[in-house]
Amino acid sequence: YDRAKKGIALCRERHPIFRESDVLENLKISGYLIKRSELRERIDFVFDLFPALTELRRRKAGFLSGGEQQMLAIGMALIIKPVLILLDEPLLGLSPAIQSKLIQAIQNIQKETGVTTIISEQFARPILPMIDHGYVIENGMLTLTGSGEELMGNPEVRAAYFGV
Repeated sequence: YDRAKKGIALCRERHPIFRESDVLENLKISGYLIKRSELRERIDFVFDLFPALTELRRRKAGFLSGGEQQMLAIGMALIIKPVLILLDEPLLGLSPAIQSKLIQAIQNIQKETGVTTIISEQFARPILPMIDHGYVIENGMLTLTGSGEELMGNPEVRAAYFGV
């Protein structure tokens, strides 16, 4: 609660959604800290970012696909208009096509809102091209750091994470 008031949003692995509530209700629940007049604007922002959710606004969240649930979870985190959003394994279990859509949405979030985004992702290959700075942590220790481009070209990263 205090973190949300400070503008810090967390989108955890495994879709932290209310499965028995519909998409719109999930977004409204996430906006309990903001004024009702601003909530409508924030929900519209989420629907603009994820048009698929607009069509699914009355569907129970438990009946959404994995990718749709992840979009909803990120949308719920964005409702509070965070200054910092933490995304834990946002690509986990998603098809490459859905991963691409989600990566594009994350880039749009950064471009349109300026929100600082921290992404923890085991499957870093699709994420690295879009990041400003990355850290490789192995067994709790920081082992490498650099821009996404530098990490993509690093032989250690390529061997350990890309099988190249």
